Amino acid sequence: MVMVSTPATADTHVALSEVEVLRIRNDFPVLDQEVNGRPLVYLDSGATSQNPRSVLEAEQEFYELRNAAVHRGAHHLAVQATDAFEDARATVAGFVGAAEDELVWTANATAGLNLLAYAFSNASIGTVGADARRFALGPGDEVVVTEMEHHANLIPWQELCRRTGATLKFIPIDDDGALRLDEASRLVTGRTRILAFTHASNVLGTINPVSELVRLAREVGALVVLDACQSAPHLPLDFKALDVDFAVFSGHKMLAPTGIGGVYGRRELLNAMPPFLTGGSMITTVTMEKAEYLPAPQRFEAGTQPISQAVALAAAANYLRETGMERIAGWEASLGQRLVRGLSAIDGVRVVGPGPGVERLGLAAFDVAGVHAHDVGQYLDSMGIAVRVGHHCAQPLHRRLGLTATTRASTYLYNTTDEVDLLLEAVAQVRPYFGAGSAGESK
Repeated sequence: MVMVSTPATADTHVALSEVEVLRIRNDFPVLDQEVNGRPLVYLDSGATSQNPRSVLEAEQEFYELRNAAVHRGAHHLAVQATDAFEDARATVAGFVGAAEDELVWTANATAGLNLLAYAFSNASIGTVGADARRFALGPGDEVVVTEMEHHANLIPWQELCRRTGATLKFIPIDDDGALRLDEASRLVTGRTRILAFTHASNVLGTINPVSELVRLAREVGALVVLDACQSAPHLPLDFKALDVDFAVFSGHKMLAPTGIGGVYGRRELLNAMPPFLTGGSMITTVTMEKAEYLPAPQRFEAGTQPISQAVALAAAANYLRETGMERIAGWEASLGQRLVRGLSAIDGVRVVGPGPGVERLGLAAFDVAGVHAHDVGQYLDSMGIAVRVGHHCAQPLHRRLGLTATTRASTYLYNTTDEVDLLLEAVAQVRPYFGAGSAGESK
């Protein structure tokens, strides 16, 4: 399935309908509760999504009927557990457009990015084979990221550069939260070894032009690392079609439990890359002097793996696929536009990222003049509305925007237009409540 652009205003024949969304909500037991005497309005899926019953049941069933160690037993339960584990890999790999041996299980996307950074570091020190030397960095080499990155796609590269002597550079954004592609063309040079960037910003909602950035990397022979944390749950995705070398994603943002995520890597690259964690389950032969490692993906999966979580992630991928990723993307695009239009019309509220009518994810981060984001979040919680507050693990981005914190509302396939409207009504009352403005003021 090739990644397609989501229109700023979703086509009705593509997007989910409100009636379908109401049916979908019945699959999520956590949504059927009250907070502070009001129906829960959950608008924090950008941090952690909720789980449908099919996902909860898949994990429970594994523990009830198939719980055993994988890849290391010949008894009946071990075989069943291994089959479930590898079937889950095949399902999730297919969901993101990868082959089975191109998907490495990790605890989350942060663990995946650290896996890559440390593997590159291991290739840069000591004696490695010729294949692994392609990942080695040293003084004079450069790693390029962007100004909008989550800390998880920034700090591992900072540390890699510190360990190897390479230089870290970043592509700036403009005032509307779009990458400065003119600067990207200047920054990505023959010295660039790695270009790492987010597919979609967890703060701005910006969807980045993957093809243009990949083209810049290909022209200079740089490796491309894609952070797909905010795209894998919300947009149709095919890593091979996007032509990236590596990509990471987290299960807990796409209806699955915590503690499971994945690294996609091209087969030839994964098999050439030195391992990061070592120990059991990732070796072929071990002597007291040395070890030889399995091919990917097992060479990166030392120790006991998150087996039940992988099974549950596969159930989540099936749920999303059966619902239709294009239709989910269309619905969330309409919610995102409703958010940004409504928030932009409230006096004293500044929305960061693309403005109304411009393509974005179904989320919006905003600043309320005169009221700290934490106070905004507490007020909204008193109304039963769950949002995210703070710098969202993107301090450099907030610094570029002249802010220390924002409030973020993020939608998913189970959110309704009524819930967005309840948020807008509540935000309109924040400044009057804190004495920072009157409800009757207008722009």
